[in-house]
Amino acid sequence: MRTAVLVEPERIEIRASEEPAAGEAQALVRIRVVGICGTDLSIYKGKIPVSYPRIMGHEMVGEVVSAPAGGAAPGSRVIVDPNVFCGRCARCREGRANLCSNGYLMGRDRDGALQELVAAPAENVYHLPEDLDDEVAPLIQVLTTCVHAQRMMKIFPGDSVAIVGLGVTGLLHLQLAKLRGAWPVVCITRSEAKLELARSLGADVTIRAAGDAVARALEATDGGADVAIECAGTVATLAMSVGVARSGGRVLAFGTIGGTPAEPFPFYDLYHKELVLMSPRAAQAEDYPVAIGAVAAGHVLLDPLVTHRTTLEAVGELLQAGPGPDGLKMVVRI
Repeated sequence: MRTAVLVEPERIEIRASEEPAAGEAQALVRIRVVGICGTDLSIYKGKIPVSYPRIMGHEMVGEVVSAPAGGAAPGSRVIVDPNVFCGRCARCREGRANLCSNGYLMGRDRDGALQELVAAPAENVYHLPEDLDDEVAPLIQVLTTCVHAQRMMKIFPGDSVAIVGLGVTGLLHLQLAKLRGAWPVVCITRSEAKLELARSLGADVTIRAAGDAVARALEATDGGADVAIECAGTVATLAMSVGVARSGGRVLAFGTIGGTPAEPFPFYDLYHKELVLMSPRAAQAEDYPVAIGAVAAGHVLLDPLVTHRTTLEAVGELLQAGPGPDGLKMVVRI
């Protein structure tokens, strides 16, 4: 079978590999489409260390080839949860398998989906609606992480919400916040194209990230947002989120900030505003049916978020180029 193998940072090779053998509790899935996200780009660039050679890709949609008795029927169209957990550790036993002590992420810690066939735990496989296009379906995996985050940091009808950063996750958080009855939902980013897309997806106020962005967001939310959601993964945008939150408000640190950044951060405001700061990780099993149902019902739109498409053979070129400042989701057809 064909595989795209990362042999070292910024070097992908297309190889012929043996087909995987599914274990007793595993499903064998023929991969159709894989989504590429910021984690994949960081792995490709060498910013996230992995062992080489590594097959990347954790946002995967495909068709079941085989599964254990009682599992998905062969031919079923499915999405695979790439977070594999043990089910035995303390975190798993308390219902937080996303924090499993022995878990791993397919595509980072072990080989992932940039290949024709993948063996995955049968319990990590979820049916997809047949009318959902293959090329947008991998976004459901991303949506599950946003669903999980908003289950942790609850948004109530009438809450004001400010979203800082309008990549794929920021635009998904926008739609989920509107679905929960938030008002107003204020979106902040540097890209005018993304602000325009946010308006089409229901944003009540859009603000270009500039020197007066915090002041404008405070005005739009009558003194500060009940919930500020950071989706860009930088110290500067997390600081902006703290700035736009009201006293006694909540800050959802959704973007991943790696390393030891040296930018200044308003630590005093965390104390002075008595803010609740929460940082969610990945998703749980119960988030998949919610995400799939929201998309199937038309409450969350995925199509506008796919901006780049390519094939397995050309994935190295896509990873090298990246999405660009106005780009969003990149998908690879296997």
